[in-house]
Amino acid sequence: MLQNREGQRVPNVTFPVREGNTWKKLTSDDLFKNKTVVVFSLPGAFTPTCSSTHLPRYNELAPAFFEAGVDSIVCVSVNDTFVMNEWAKDQESANITLLPDGNGEFTEGMGMLVDKRDLGFGKRSWRYSMLVKDGVVQKMFIEPEKEGDPFEVSDADTMLAYFAPSAKKPDQVVVFSKPGCPFCVEAKALLDSKGYAPIEIPLENKVRGRVIGAVSGKGTAPQVFINGALIGGLEDLKAHFA
Repeated sequence: MLQNREGQRVPNVTFPVREGNTWKKLTSDDLFKNKTVVVFSLPGAFTPTCSSTHLPRYNELAPAFFEAGVDSIVCVSVNDTFVMNEWAKDQESANITLLPDGNGEFTEGMGMLVDKRDLGFGKRSWRYSMLVKDGVVQKMFIEPEKEGDPFEVSDADTMLAYFAPSAKKPDQVVVFSKPGCPFCVEAKALLDSKGYAPIEIPLENKVRGRVIGAVSGKGTAPQVFINGALIGGLEDLKAHFA
């Protein structure tokens, strides 16, 4: 039976971490004392849901959490520090502290250590998230105990809605472009000047027309999307901001 630890202190654990070529020890006090911390824990680095959704979305929403008063966001996994360091390099995780709970001590102390031997994982963490203030658990979102790897309540959007329901989420902006296109460069610069952080998807000549046509119904670059809505090319973007 998984344990809800709301109102209790987090386990007092020392975490060996590797920074560059140096070993360092982080304690629970280092991470939580006099701080407001969002924690999410998952079964393993490089696993599908953890890599495609759980970690990236927390990283994406991190500015909204920080603006609302969260001091740090911590991702816990029962993996060693070398695995977590490589996962950090592979992921969009600049806003997240990836914490290696290699011995499972923190996870066991939270009552979240589960047996994943059927997958060859051994003991791992159940998926959950929590809000911790000065070392005390204020709120936990624990995934339901059922088959597989449920991912229903420990996501970043659920936590942000609980902690800061009026927080503004970062806009999602994509620019489909072609190499050497001056209009694409101008569109990106305009987005930057308006405070957006666009993701550019450069397309090769062989597929550009078909891809842009399929997603936008148009045949020229750039094509800009904001929060799922097609804005269009450079002139459309200028009109949108005007």
